[in-house]
Amino acid sequence: MTDFDHLASVARSLVAPGKGILAADESTGTIAKRFAGIGVESTEAARRDYREMLFTTAGMANHISGVILYDETLRQDGADGTPLREVLRRQGVQPGIKVDTGAKPLPLHEGETVTEGLDGLAGRLAEYAALGATFAKWRAVYRIDEDLPSGACVEANAHALARYAAACQEAGLVPIVEPEVLMDGDHDLETCELVSTDVLVAVYDALYGQDVELEGTLLKPSMVIAGSEHRTPSTVDEVAEATLRVLRRTVPAAVPGIVFLSGGQSAELATRHLDAMNRQGPHPWALSFSYGRALQAPALAAWGGQAANRAAGQAAFLKRARCNGAARDGAWVEAMEA
Repeated sequence: MTDFDHLASVARSLVAPGKGILAADESTGTIAKRFAGIGVESTEAARRDYREMLFTTAGMANHISGVILYDETLRQDGADGTPLREVLRRQGVQPGIKVDTGAKPLPLHEGETVTEGLDGLAGRLAEYAALGATFAKWRAVYRIDEDLPSGACVEANAHALARYAAACQEAGLVPIVEPEVLMDGDHDLETCELVSTDVLVAVYDALYGQDVELEGTLLKPSMVIAGSEHRTPSTVDEVAEATLRVLRRTVPAAVPGIVFLSGGQSAELATRHLDAMNRQGPHPWALSFSYGRALQAPALAAWGGQAANRAAGQAAFLKRARCNGAARDGAWVEAMEA
């Protein structure tokens, strides 16, 4: 029988004051592209060395509560034979796992996708729980265009997210529900706000329909922001205000925390946006982060695939973790970027 009190406790711990989540769940294909950008071949050993560098950063646990892992990483041992998941646990950092199998074309809807991975999910979740994972993540993707996203896309992905969340809770894992409205395109801030509202309304309607206990979940949304090709970029205050309007209208207070994705923003801009939202609190939910590139990009560049640069990579990672930990509490200051 599912222990919902335990799930709620885990969810709250992941959004503890001053802390957030590192998303290190890049697929083998995605991390190969990141490595190519620094001239490093993506071998299993290189992927292990890079992630082990991040996970062994001294002081990481002061700002990072959990790490979302890829299947390979959850099973992988460090250079000294210690499982990487155990490296995290020894620091009090919770291991999580990405469980979807990717966004696939949505039939009869050109340019749109639905995320797959429900087949066999219960068995995978049981195995991941046995390996020590305490939470999981599933990402749905929505593209804004003239007539997109369609109602079919919104509904299909909401249903999949809800079924995934229910399966996670049955397996004793906290589900992170990630509906990402992409920044790609020339849409304005107002359009993103409308689409984000529709998406979240559908997601929570589906979660209710699947009897998911919201206290044992986290939401990982994109921020409300104008498209990357829009002629007038959104200001920090505009993004904060629009995002908060959407969340107040759609996300129940029972949800313990919202952990934003960075979604193509620069490392510092993602920090600024989170800080601005927390300065407008208090809010009914904790506002934190679950950043991938916005936490990793400076570290990846500093490391460059060279063992001699390990300390430099860790310093760059710790700086971003510290800055985002401060932004989680609305306490970031620009001097921290120096």
